Amino acid sequence: MMYLEIAIMLTAGCLATAAAAIPTTPRYANSLGMELVRIEPGAFVMGHEGRLPEKVLDVIDADGERRVWLPQNGDYDERPVHKVAITRPLYMGVCEVTNAQYERFDPLHAHLRGKLGFSIDDDEAVVFVSWHEAEAFCAWLSRREGLPYRLPTEAEWEYACRAGTATAFSTGESLPDEFLRNPSNCWYPDPGRGRGRKDLAPLHVGKTPPNPWGLYDMHGNVEEWCHDWCGPYEAADQVDPVGRADGDFKVTRGGSHSTFAYYLRSANRMGTLPEDESWYIGFRVVLGEMSSTAPLPTMPPVRFQQKVRQRKLRRAATARDPDQPYFKGPLRYVKIAAGSEGPLFAHHNHDPAIAECANGDLLAIWYTTVTERGRELAVAASRLRFGEEDWEPASPFWDAPDRNDHCPGLWFDGKKTLYHFNSLSAAATWGPLAVVMRTSNDNGATWSRARLIMPEHVSRHMVIPGIFRAQDGTIILACDASGRGTALHLSRDEGETWVDAGGTIAGIHAGVAQLRDGRLLAFGRGGDIDGRMPMSISSDMGKTWQYSASSFPPIGGGQRLVLMRLQEGPLLFVSFANEPTTIRDASGNHRPVTGMFAALSYDEGRTWPQTRLVSDDGPGREAETLDGAPFALTRSSAEPKGYLAACQGSNRLIHLISSWNYYCFNLKWLETPAPPVEAAAKP
Repeated sequence: MMYLEIAIMLTAGCLATAAAAIPTTPRYANSLGMELVRIEPGAFVMGHEGRLPEKVLDVIDADGERRVWLPQNGDYDERPVHKVAITRPLYMGVCEVTNAQYERFDPLHAHLRGKLGFSIDDDEAVVFVSWHEAEAFCAWLSRREGLPYRLPTEAEWEYACRAGTATAFSTGESLPDEFLRNPSNCWYPDPGRGRGRKDLAPLHVGKTPPNPWGLYDMHGNVEEWCHDWCGPYEAADQVDPVGRADGDFKVTRGGSHSTFAYYLRSANRMGTLPEDESWYIGFRVVLGEMSSTAPLPTMPPVRFQQKVRQRKLRRAATARDPDQPYFKGPLRYVKIAAGSEGPLFAHHNHDPAIAECANGDLLAIWYTTVTERGRELAVAASRLRFGEEDWEPASPFWDAPDRNDHCPGLWFDGKKTLYHFNSLSAAATWGPLAVVMRTSNDNGATWSRARLIMPEHVSRHMVIPGIFRAQDGTIILACDASGRGTALHLSRDEGETWVDAGGTIAGIHAGVAQLRDGRLLAFGRGGDIDGRMPMSISSDMGKTWQYSASSFPPIGGGQRLVLMRLQEGPLLFVSFANEPTTIRDASGNHRPVTGMFAALSYDEGRTWPQTRLVSDDGPGREAETLDGAPFALTRSSAEPKGYLAACQGSNRLIHLISSWNYYCFNLKWLETPAPPVEAAAKP
């Protein structure tokens, strides 16, 4: 049932039957007791450029110690600044919509009062309201009052927030402390990292001074939904703009509790999926006709989406002799211009996923950021086109504005559909995450609109690559449980609906595969048993797990393993040896190695007889790992860290990426012992 239909049913018998005259007085109060103030037409400069005041940038987290990164010149999406004319008067709610007001429309929302400890009283801002529900409230109120209520456009919102000012805040170049409620990159409600009740904030409206035009809580309290689809600004002057024609994200403005003052600035832009609901977002209403200005067009495709070959690759055209060992790498695939600070970030690129497309191209995605817990974290992409030797420079892939888009995943179903999974934070950090899914049927050139498949922002939703289809057709998606092991989520209807299997794998960042007898096998990071990496086995599709010590060494920070079944039958395990471990080389000798290694099992994980250092076996040389850190690549040492992801192509080549590098090899190479290290010359 559509939201508007729900609104009509809830209000049957009490709706106005004739339009009323739009008021002309400086202030207006409607039948719900909402006060609105008249905003006169005018013009302003929208966005921000130039260095921000030091007080806005020099912030400390709630624990008093942890500093965060903020761009000195504001966010990249606040530019180019441009002149905007608002040509018609409008009325804007003096305060955000409260629980008492919203529940006149939807009495059932009372059950959400106090969820996670937020917004209990009548006069607190309503939260856990989606954009669609905010729109439905406006439609209901319009019918009730006979007047055109709606959400403000993003331009109207910034114009009203600035209230004639051109400074960072309507209060000047700094925001008084009374506006800040728990300023932090908040982990709440993550029980392992949050501060419990210390992270709760009251959301009563109108408790701080109004701006010069009489509007309360334009800086903080809760974010506010706007009408617009989010998209980049254009430099030209605009008249009554209404945003982009389409997109994934609806704009939110004003910032909220549990957020630094930087994100409460008049120019700052946020956004999320229109069905998203959280304790950070509410709304206020506008009374006035919607602008008739045409929206800006949707954005053109970026590099990885351009000129994508659509002919399905024929396996015979890509075949390699399976009896000849093949290895290539390391080849860098993360290519971002030095100094870039949005939409791609040169500072920290990590946590990748990879898939082969139906046309033979490889697509890699990863998160790009400065700090892993920051709101700036976004997802980048690069394509290795079939037949080419080098990965293309990175492109923006997916980015909810000022939300931490932690942990992407890619999976190709082997037919025509490419799946993109992504975690979506309620704000900053990877503590409270929902899960988003998109699909592409044209090799990643275009994508479906993102939708929430696991809408609650909780701690079992941190996506891990390695998605696969079980023997019974179930799609299996592993997700970190925020430091407390790994959860499995299952879909038996091609991704339409998902359920949490219920159990927890020992260790985070787990790799998972199905054994031929139907059981699930997993290895994870942390939760070591007898000094070895933990192994988990489930006989009931993830409801329960049994744990034991594996034969593999444990891994730590900056490292993630891969576990997958190869098309030829064996299980492949790729991980890191932080301390020397031994391999058997072609001479039959056992010798110590460190770094990234691969192992094969032919007996469903009971033994792993073949181990191979992931190295080109060439002369020693210097290479680069995560974020450009150097390492020595030799016959005895390989890449020392990185989050790993892998897929096997239709030609049975194995494509492995770390956080920085791409490797390609076949089963024969894995099965071929490494050459012996040449004896040192005698003096």
